[in-house]
Amino acid sequence: MKELDDLRQRLRHFAAERDWDQFHSPKNLSMALSVEASELVECFQWLTEEQSCNLTAEQLAAVTDEIADIQLYLVRLADKLNVDIPSALNQKIAKNEAKYPADKVRGSSKKYTEY
Repeated sequence: MKELDDLRQRLRHFAAERDWDQFHSPKNLSMALSVEASELVECFQWLTEEQSCNLTAEQLAAVTDEIADIQLYLVRLADKLNVDIPSALNQKIAKNEAKYPADKVRGSSKKYTEY
């Protein structure tokens, strides 16, 4: 995925220009990622299910920013740990396909330990 590699390189450059690499330990990046995920959750706090599916332009802009923040920290963390995101995603999808066979779980929200 060329775009992902370009983004990784751009983030490396961004951090290096600001001398922030010293702060980008896996621990700190994972903590920052958690904070950003909480900020995304906050965008939906107190909304009904219907409202969460029909965001205003302002709400969608806020959600978009938080999704971007999450992705940026995730790419940076993966870079620091030499995790190949596309490979990790494919491996995880394969695991989930084994845990959640479509013929057993179709239409159900049960966890794999419940069926």
